[in-house]
Amino acid sequence: MVVMLVGTHEIRVRLGGISRQRVDQITRKPGFPKPLAELAQGRVWLADDVAAWQKTHRPESD
Repeated sequence: MVVMLVGTHEIRVRLGGISRQRVDQITRKPGFPKPLAELAQGRVWLADDVAAWQKTHRPESD
């Protein structure tokens, strides 16, 4: 089983190139998946969790 992780840069790309500030706002909202970990370089999420959120909340960017 392969676990894919994404950081804020990958989320920016998935959501159509939005700003870093906007990614920070979105990822801190209550409905967004919780990060899997907070590393020195930033927070990381499971790619499947982000994809599921995107499908529900941003289907146009899927």
